[in-house]
This record gives sequence, C-alpha cells and structure tokens, in this order.
Amino acid sequence: MRAVIQRVSRAEVRVDGTVIGSCGSGLMILLGVHTDDSRSDAEWLAAKAAALRIFSDDEGKMNLSIVDVAGSALVVSQFTLHAKYKKGTRPSFVHAARPETAIPLYQHFVSQLEDHLKRPVATGEFGAMMEVDITNDGPVTIILDTLNKE
Repeated sequence: MRAVIQRVSRAEVRVDGTVIGSCGSGLMILLGVHTDDSRSDAEWLAAKAAALRIFSDDEGKMNLSIVDVAGSALVVSQFTLHAKYKKGTRPSFVHAARPETAIPLYQHFVSQLEDHLKRPVATGEFGAMMEVDITNDGPVTIILDTLNKE
C-alpha cells in the first residue's frame, strides 16, 4: 500500500458535485492498493499514519500525532499512486490491485484507522470520479509505502 498523507486544516471530496466526505483539522490520506498487499499491510499503514508526529506542540515543534490532537481524517482511494512510467510517457497501472482485492483492503485500512482514532473516518467513493479539495497545513506531506517500511 502506498499513502500520500497531508496535514490539512480542512478537506472534502465530491462526487457529481455533492460532498460525500469531509474533515476538519487532521489528515487527508490518498491510498493506493498494490496487487501484493495484504491485511497486515493495511494494519501497519493505519498504525503508522495514526502515530505520525506531524502536528505542532505548544512550542511549535512537530511532536504530536493525529490521535494526540484529536484530529479527523479523510481517506480517498487513488490507484494512480501505483503508476509505472519507465517505458514511455503513458503510465501503466498493472501493479494497482483490481477492485475485488483493493476494496476490502481499502475498507480494512479505514476500519483500522478508525480504531486508532476512536472516531469515524470520512471516505471518498471507491472507483468514482472524485474532486478533492484540501487546504494543506504547513504544507506537510508524507509518503508511506508498505514495500519500504523505513
């Protein structure tokens, strides 16, 4: 799994002009599921995202997690995070998991994140054409990949 995690002051996702998910101060997570991903990848990634100390403490240092600040989250599926572009300029998405694999793993990630945050997590609509609107706070953007657990 690959996630682009952005600290936001607000975020929302729309389908056909209708807001279907939003969050206030917290995390916007774009999530791509790889063909080789498993439930344990979703669990590791959710735990890591919840524990990232990317929110400022009273001294202005990035010392607090989303759990510490009681922040909210929005998770949007994005298969294009697994684009391969080595040959030519048209990306290939052969490593992005097919919906029958990706949807349950996406849902498991969201469920695990909810367990860590102790609150519901807003989501987009898997496979839909979505418009995402964010106000990046910082900006702070972190990329996590379960194939490279540093």
